[in-house]
Amino acid sequence: MNHTVQTFFTPTSTDRPPNYEMLKEEHKVAALGMPHNPAPPTSTVIHIRNETSMPDHVLWSLFNTLFMNSCSLGFLAFAYSVKSRDRKMVGDLTRAQAYTLTAKCLNIWALILGIIMTILLIINPILILQA
Repeated sequence: MNHTVQTFFTPTSTDRPPNYEMLKEEHKVAALGMPHNPAPPTSTVIHIRNETSMPDHVLWSLFNTLFMNSCSLGFLAFAYSVKSRDRKMVGDLTRAQAYTLTAKCLNIWALILGIIMTILLIINPILILQA
């Protein structure tokens, strides 16, 4: 190894005192020597997957299960919504999307049938009382 000796004193022609920080850094370089690997340090890049915004309709399915559960369509929609959420957590987006579409269709039918049955339950007693 080739070590060069550097003087830590400034020439007498300048009136400034030596810079302490510069002297400290030069001392560390002289004591440790040159770095063994002259290549620049490498960095690690972590790619985080952007989660797609795919709804799983769990709240809508829960509402239909509790209030509009005609022919158990709300419960079936809730089951498919939970399956969709599970598939999305695992990373199987194609099957999750299929379960989401099934849950959406079941939710629409449960809501339509629930509204129709509610209207019929309101109208039927009125028609019976008028007869």
